[in-house]
Amino acid sequence: MNIYIGNLSQEVTEEELRQAFEAFGQVTSVNIIKDRYSGGSRGFGFVEMAMKSEAQAAIGALNGTLLRERTLNVSEARPRSEGGRGGGSYGRGGGYGGGGGYGGGGKRRRY
Repeated sequence: MNIYIGNLSQEVTEEELRQAFEAFGQVTSVNIIKDRYSGGSRGFGFVEMAMKSEAQAAIGALNGTLLRERTLNVSEARPRSEGGRGGGSYGRGGGYGGGGGYGGGGKRRRY
C-alpha cells in the first residue's frame, strides 16, 4: 500500500522515514520528492508498505506526530490522475498572442 507523508521538514532523510514506518511492518520503498532544480525536498514523500493492515496501522499511529519539529500529515496515497500534471493554459500559448494566457490575442505584457 502506498502512503503519502506531507509537511516534511527539509532535513528529514529517507532513512528516518523508513525507520519510523518499519516500526509497523515491512517497508518496500521510501521516496522523498525533490525539487527538480534545487534538489531540495519539496516537503512531501511516499512510503510503500507490503501489507495493507500494517500500512493502515502506521497511518493511524503516525498521522499528527512530530518528526524534526514538524507535524506529519500521513494518509493513503491517492492514485495519480490520468494525463500527468494537467494542462492549465495560463501563460502558455506561443510567444505573441497564441490562445493561452489571460487575454488570448495580442502581445503578453511582462511585469
